[in-house]
Amino acid sequence: MPVILITGASSGIGAALARFYAAAGASLVLTGRDRERLEAVAQGCRGQGAEVRTRLIDVREREAVGAWIRETDAATPLDLVIVNAAVNGGHPSGGLETEATAFETADINLTGALNVMLPCVSLMSTRGRGQIALISSLAAYAPLPDAPAYSGAKAALLAHGLALRQKLKPLGVRLSVVTPGYVKTPMGGVIKGWRPLEMSADEAAARIARGLEQDRDVIAFPAILAALARGALLVPEWVRSAGLHGFRFRNRRRR
Repeated sequence: MPVILITGASSGIGAALARFYAAAGASLVLTGRDRERLEAVAQGCRGQGAEVRTRLIDVREREAVGAWIRETDAATPLDLVIVNAAVNGGHPSGGLETEATAFETADINLTGALNVMLPCVSLMSTRGRGQIALISSLAAYAPLPDAPAYSGAKAALLAHGLALRQKLKPLGVRLSVVTPGYVKTPMGGVIKGWRPLEMSADEAAARIARGLEQDRDVIAFPAILAALARGALLVPEWVRSAGLHGFRFRNRRRR
């Protein structure tokens, strides 16, 4: 049975990926921080025939995360790890992102991702097989002024992942970086702003799975938005600023 670990699986892309991979013969390990939502996703996956284990964990807790991953892998070696847990950052009124928000966003989106990825890298490279997916964003190419910490963390994931991919390939480990555009998720739903070519989480999950099956280095979509984002840093700043103006956003107040 393939053993697949997905972080941030209680909603959004993580939940959609869990549903995509849930089938008879699959073994899923799902993590999140919301017990009710995580268990609802797990129950749905069990209904599709998958074996599911869940764990409430904060990816910022390096020692706890590392110990849990090693324990899980020792019981059932991990075949695919999807590093997905993330938060938006930004400011509720569209103002300057606060220090507290910036540090929290970087701690979860970058350090938290490394806390999950690096133990898996060590385990998989030792046995000579396995696959890792890092969920980044098109904001890694076209940084959003209203989400600087988010953009920076996702850019760091992209660079780290692509560099590491070259070192892992000869060791039998595959690593891909996913850079999606706008996806309809609860996390994205708190944002006010223009969201061109937005797609469902289920469609995003299907595209990610296809890219992983093909072992692509970067899984970027939708194609048009990805091409524009990749070219953003190649144009003068005034052009980039004008182009990104329509992508300004602010987080809605949570109810």
